[in-house]
Amino acid sequence: MPTVVVGYVPKSEGEAALERAIVEAQLRGADLVVVHSHRPRAGEETEPDLAQVQARLDESGVAYELRRLTRGFEPAEDLVSLAETHDAELVVIGLRRRSPVGKLILGSNAQRVLLDAPCPVLVVKG
Repeated sequence: MPTVVVGYVPKSEGEAALERAIVEAQLRGADLVVVHSHRPRAGEETEPDLAQVQARLDESGVAYELRRLTRGFEPAEDLVSLAETHDAELVVIGLRRRSPVGKLILGSNAQRVLLDAPCPVLVVKG
């Protein structure tokens, strides 16, 4: 079964990536692997509740796996690793708007996914 992997964060770019990944999975007849990679920082509270994400996935009708990863790896490492493990045919990530100077340099996680993913990467704006 083909697989689409999407990186999710509870921000506008994560929501945009999730919505596009659902559409891509439906178009491709693919399973969806939603990855919320959380790298805990000192003094930070628990990770966000993903109940709304799960409800959205349930209503989409797409077969999915929701992965919460708090192993301490960079999100890019987790996405690339899961794309390899699932032999993904597409990875979807979201980007936030950037200043003109910021446009010269993508976020480090986005850049690593683009360069290291074993399959095409679709980047959507938040």
